[in-house]
Amino acid sequence: MFKRLFYFLRFYFTRLFYTIGAVIVALFILAFFFPILQQVAVIAFICLCISVLFDFIIVFAGNKPVIAKRLCAERFSNGDDNKVTIELVNRRPYTIRIEVIDELPVQFQNRKWHSTFSLSGNQTFSFDYFLKPAERGEYFFGIINIFLRGALNMVVRHINCGEEKKVAVYPSFMQMKKYQLMAVTNQLQTGGSRRLRKLGSSLEFEQIKEYVQGDDYRRVNWKATARRNSLMVNNYMDERSQQVICLIDKGRSMKMPFEGMTLLDYAINATLVLSNIVLMRQDKSGLLTFGKKIDQFIQPDKKPAQINLILETLYRQQTDFTDSDFEALYVYARYHLNQRSLLILFTNFESMYSMERQLPYLKQLSTYHPLLVIIFENTELSALQQSKAHTIEEVYYKTIANKFAFEKRLIVKELQKHGIMGVLTSPQKLTANTINKYLELKERQVV
Repeated sequence: MFKRLFYFLRFYFTRLFYTIGAVIVALFILAFFFPILQQVAVIAFICLCISVLFDFIIVFAGNKPVIAKRLCAERFSNGDDNKVTIELVNRRPYTIRIEVIDELPVQFQNRKWHSTFSLSGNQTFSFDYFLKPAERGEYFFGIINIFLRGALNMVVRHINCGEEKKVAVYPSFMQMKKYQLMAVTNQLQTGGSRRLRKLGSSLEFEQIKEYVQGDDYRRVNWKATARRNSLMVNNYMDERSQQVICLIDKGRSMKMPFEGMTLLDYAINATLVLSNIVLMRQDKSGLLTFGKKIDQFIQPDKKPAQINLILETLYRQQTDFTDSDFEALYVYARYHLNQRSLLILFTNFESMYSMERQLPYLKQLSTYHPLLVIIFENTELSALQQSKAHTIEEVYYKTIANKFAFEKRLIVKELQKHGIMGVLTSPQKLTANTINKYLELKERQVV
């Protein structure tokens, strides 16, 4: 019974209560030297007790004067703003003041989240806030804490509302949907993808149709024109069913963080978006992840369930960020990829030496498959390069930054010299630049 009573009577005194109490204590102390203050202190103490009692009755009238509920999706998108809605219901007929504290998952490390509201009588009110996770996995929300203040601001009642909730943070499916919509509406260039000059027609024939203004006259089919006695043209479409496989390096070079997310998570998000675009282009999308050994391999396919299989596989990727074995990657690709495929390798080389160690295996891969190596630009170095140096120490730092930035560009040139395509991109522009390069290679009929 006492435990239930204690659980029910969870309350706190406000700062105003302690301030007035301190003043009353000071009056009682001064009353030893000035007896006239004795009566003032007693009256003030009685008024404080009455105020506290009044507030106590107000805040504890009724079992649950306020109801709160949390509404959010079962899945969050990694690296994106995910909406969470808190719904509040005031069950009392008069205005109340409350403070809401939602227990956020520990991954956010945010212990200062709170909001204060005044709710009218019998009012239902909802508000939104957004969370941006930086890593994949399971996130656990706690309860919603409601602190109900009395009318005289003396007592605060603590009420537990809502339920604990588990949310799975998946690779960025929000970006996938955004680029999917842009691809359907032929507006990929508005998301950072540039318009590409069409270099020629693919060889895959689609149909013969009547000539309309704007058709290329070089595609006129004279035999069909003679039979129909009407100008007919051949219509072509992009070649389909080409294999595109994303290779994700899960080694220690991918552990470097940018804006809270590791390079590995940036690569995983870009892989999901690119795989969806590949499938929409009627090509076959595949996935291979590797670290110290080959981890996961999804055979290239264009079946409807392929994107969900890739999504679930990317969600479960775990790594201890050890050194990656590129030799194992080459051997596995050599004996498991029988059809010529476009290989898009997400990795990172910070120095020429680290790239030269893996160059023999990359050259061997490129002899059997078109290989595109995507490495990351260090945006912190870019900011340091653009800053002005005022001291000898800052000049030294800026010089070193220029050296590392130049070495990054030199790595791409060295790869291209050996017939390996390379892209240097910032993590924030990774998705758009990867889609750009894929579309460019499609237009050049590399794949």
